[in-house]
Amino acid sequence: MENRLRLKDRKAFSLSGLARCRWNILDFIELIGRSSIPTYLFCDIDMTWAEKLRAELRKHGHRTTVTAILLKAIAIAQLDHPATRTFRLPFGLTGTLNEIVAGFTVEREVDGQPAVFLGLIRDPHTKSLEQIARELKDYGDAELTTVPQLEVEHRFSNMPWLIRRLIWLVGMHWVPLRLRYLGATFGVSSLGKFGMKAIIPPCVTTSTFGVGAVEDRAVVRGGEVVVRPMTTLTLNFDHRLIDGAPAARFLSDVRSLLEGGLSRFLGDELAAAVPIEVGRESVPGIFDGAGNAVLVG
Repeated sequence: MENRLRLKDRKAFSLSGLARCRWNILDFIELIGRSSIPTYLFCDIDMTWAEKLRAELRKHGHRTTVTAILLKAIAIAQLDHPATRTFRLPFGLTGTLNEIVAGFTVEREVDGQPAVFLGLIRDPHTKSLEQIARELKDYGDAELTTVPQLEVEHRFSNMPWLIRRLIWLVGMHWVPLRLRYLGATFGVSSLGKFGMKAIIPPCVTTSTFGVGAVEDRAVVRGGEVVVRPMTTLTLNFDHRLIDGAPAARFLSDVRSLLEGGLSRFLGDELAAAVPIEVGRESVPGIFDGAGNAVLVG
């Protein structure tokens, strides 16, 4: 009865305007995400190798993050899957982005209001994990005016609604503008730090990943139940541009890299941390206490 009475009370709710710092992400979801045909794939990934890699690098003064490892792995996988970095154009045309660019959500506070920005890291497949982690940290901690991408987005959010929408619409169809401001070849959204198992993000790029928490789970290895650090990776892909099987192969390649295959692309970085031969293609491993490469599996 009390609830029904409250529904009749005009003071049971209040109206307020949407904070300007949210307008960018709202435009992004409504204009780009709404036109896609989102389709989802889910994959559990054994993060034992990645966690041992982080620990080994940390011992030698090289700090990195799970997100940095993930961005590098996805970028490397995209090299062999060009369909995952395509976009639609008018008149039945598609474009393929040739420069790998990682896109990711950045949580900041603007004028006391929570805001979500869209960060970009160009060519993450060519950068060290430490460099990627440093760029991620700058996006999270540096002043907005000192990070060009964030500063542009902040100014853009203060433009009148109609002008913003017109710029978005032009950018979606005029390739030079798209490359400048909408050039991400994949997107990543993570809520793992809040303990969430998985997230299905909006399909704002042809390939958009959701990342859950890395947590201990019981899994079967060699016929035995063991406890391993696991995470769930979700791929939300635009079915207008990718079919299910190619998307599954792409996600499978990302998993293989995160479970040890990435070591083939970290030779110089690992050698700088540990003075032994690393990166043999037949042995995707990490190091034991004696400095020997060992398999994880």
